Amino acid sequence: MTNNSAARTFTGSRKELSELVRAQLQVLLEQDNFQGAKALLVPVQPVDIADAIEGLPETMQAIAFRLLSKDEAIEVYEHLDSSIQQLLIEDFKRQDVLDVVDKMSPDDRARLFDELPAKVVRRLVEQLSPQERQSTALLLGYEAGTAGRTMTPEYLSLKENMTAADAIDRIRNLADVSETVYYLYVTDTARHLSGILSLRDVVVAQPQQTIGEIMTRDVVSVFTDADQEDVARMIQRYDFLAVPVVDREGRLVGIVTVDDVIDILEEETTEDIYTLGGVQSGSDDYFQTNLLTVARRRVVWLLVLLITNTGTSAVISSQQDILQRVVSLAAFIPLLIGTGGNVGAQSSTVVIRGLNTDRLRTIGAFRVIYREAAAGAILGLMLAIVVAVWAYFLQQDLAVSIAVGVSLMAISILASTAGSSLPLLFQKIGLDPALMSAPFITTAVDVLGVFIYLSVARIAVDATRG
Repeated sequence: MTNNSAARTFTGSRKELSELVRAQLQVLLEQDNFQGAKALLVPVQPVDIADAIEGLPETMQAIAFRLLSKDEAIEVYEHLDSSIQQLLIEDFKRQDVLDVVDKMSPDDRARLFDELPAKVVRRLVEQLSPQERQSTALLLGYEAGTAGRTMTPEYLSLKENMTAADAIDRIRNLADVSETVYYLYVTDTARHLSGILSLRDVVVAQPQQTIGEIMTRDVVSVFTDADQEDVARMIQRYDFLAVPVVDREGRLVGIVTVDDVIDILEEETTEDIYTLGGVQSGSDDYFQTNLLTVARRRVVWLLVLLITNTGTSAVISSQQDILQRVVSLAAFIPLLIGTGGNVGAQSSTVVIRGLNTDRLRTIGAFRVIYREAAAGAILGLMLAIVVAVWAYFLQQDLAVSIAVGVSLMAISILASTAGSSLPLLFQKIGLDPALMSAPFITTAVDVLGVFIYLSVARIAVDATRG
């Protein structure tokens, strides 16, 4: 079995397990068999329990959650969708909420608080233990989407004068309250980050060796105001399990771990895909959002496209005489602008993805635009031959087939150039390339494409018919 097929089998089996647990759990809760439901959940992984709870009817979700032990409930809660977390907070008694929220990882708690109403957040923060209140306030003090907001302050730090034996004792004592023990950070008395070492380095060192002797002083770190997507790329590039976060004075304030990076990459990719389609995703689950909110988010760019496409109508109106002379020309307008839109979308998708992964930095903007324009010319030539032959077969009109073929090639070059250059332009002037490109590419291809087609058609008709 290949790795890919094994991964698909594993994914499929986990989904089937979650669905089976959900179905059995629902039946037991409908029968008020709470002991049976509790026993059912004992051997199930927390993430699968979270999936099962999310699939239950809303009235059963809080009941199922109450069946979990306190320790398991904390872990399951962190895996639940934010909308379910909010629902459970509304259904719980205040002490139940505090027991769960107080024991959450600080970074997970900060993400939860981002989704809750400010009034609820203030009440919960006031009831947290002093230590958890301080760590939560620290994270919430940083801007959303930055390393400071994403990090966790639960890390293990050592001093240079510690021996390896002392370090192992410290790791053993603090492992339960640390996010990870695989990376250990060395700080001075003022918490300035001076080095890093792995758990393996400590274990294989001689007991009396000092941390200063075995640590690495060349530390890769990020500032608290670094964009979370840049942090994710750094961890991905260097294959880190975590990266330290420091303030402007070089003091260690937290770490961003690889599990946070997976969430960040999924969030950023989802946002980019929604944006490419002209949909404002927001911070909540799109499929659990109120339909009126969904419509409000999607209507903005649809209205923009509706207004800008009046330019196409204006071009057609200005060229009515050629359409009246050769009515069959109108039949190919949707084909040409549709193909141009698809070619432009392909080019913009490639370029936007390159911008997101920083691949374009090594290539250069002009080379990218040239490559896409050349690709558009090749694609246009291939498509133009096919469409010109097909147009002649349908209409038996040489002028129409020439106009369609030549126009399709020109439109393909135009679409590829617009699709590759507009994202680069919008990024240069500080606008979101994914959000801004789609309507402008559509407008350019539609308006200029129709103008090119009808202009070429006029020349072709005049040349062949006199």
